[in-house]
Amino acid sequence: MNEYWNDIFGGAKSLAVGLNITAREFFKPVVTEQYPHFVPRMTKRFRGHIELIPNEKTGAPNCVVCGMCQRACPSGCISLAGEKPEGAKKKVLTRYVLDFTTCSLCGSCVESCKFNAIRFSRDYNLAGTNKDDFVFDLLKRLEDKS
Repeated sequence: MNEYWNDIFGGAKSLAVGLNITAREFFKPVVTEQYPHFVPRMTKRFRGHIELIPNEKTGAPNCVVCGMCQRACPSGCISLAGEKPEGAKKKVLTRYVLDFTTCSLCGSCVESCKFNAIRFSRDYNLAGTNKDDFVFDLLKRLEDKS
């Protein structure tokens, strides 16, 4: 019989503690943003998916197809290819694909790039129902921006 009263007392105490927390939080200001109506401000350190950085003069990507970003990626979500045109001194980027479904946003690719060719984008509104929507052709995205 003693356990019965201990269970009731313990449950009542737990209920009182929970109601106290709820009452205390109820009167604090609301921190929820009304998203579709008010766009949130992104912080300086926000990390979106990576994007290619264009050359200021030519508009072509700064990437020299060294492959360091691909090797540094622990998720293996970056694949790139390039070719050396006849008569040219260095390779030209022909394909740069990011599989954002497996990207962990660790930043190893951005840190390993010595040519200032990739950075984190400011895109934050990425939602979809199809997995293929998150496999980005970054070279095509760069050309579409220009």
